[in-house]
Amino acid sequence: MYRPAAFAVDDPARLGALIKAHPLACLVAHGPKGLVAAHVPLLAVTDPDGRIVELIGHMARANPFWVEAGEGAEVLAVFTGPDAYVSPSMYPSKAQHCRVVPTWNYQRIEARGRLLLITEPSETRPYFEAPTDVMEAVRESAWSVDDAPEAYIRQLTLGVVGLRIALSGIEGVFKLSQNKSEADRAGVETGLAAEDASAARAVSKLMADTRGAA
Repeated sequence: MYRPAAFAVDDPARLGALIKAHPLACLVAHGPKGLVAAHVPLLAVTDPDGRIVELIGHMARANPFWVEAGEGAEVLAVFTGPDAYVSPSMYPSKAQHCRVVPTWNYQRIEARGRLLLITEPSETRPYFEAPTDVMEAVRESAWSVDDAPEAYIRQLTLGVVGLRIALSGIEGVFKLSQNKSEADRAGVETGLAAEDASAARAVSKLMADTRGAA
């Protein structure tokens, strides 16, 4: 991952917050037939020191990814936060010297590790139950796997494969105009807040929330 110093993020808390808010990862592996990819929600697991050491989730047993990648495959999980186009017209400095060009603000995480597959149906339940509990925790009327009939859940376990990714590395890039002057950054924040696209407004809020963060 290309990581200019101004945008590099290694803080586990900030990385974990992005994964929790945007858990749908693009999971990539190189199988015997070439590159394979799947899009799956993944949950970050931390050690006692708060470091992200593992990702867990599940996918449909019918998805060919887990067969083509295989047990023990080296995989790359890419998590994507909000992103937005930044117009040069948003920079106050444009009126001063015109030495500005378009760019893109975004948040990305790349996590690398070894894929472990849980294929025994009696062992797959935690791999869809744990991520569900995390996503439902913020809801007033939280849904639980236990709310569904047990026979239905047993049938569901036959149709999924659990995923564990033991991480060898994780790093983030949060590009939010940190390399710009305070005036230009404020201009981008204001400009994106006025855009129609919800993603642009989300990036503006991120800029406001993380102003001054390392």
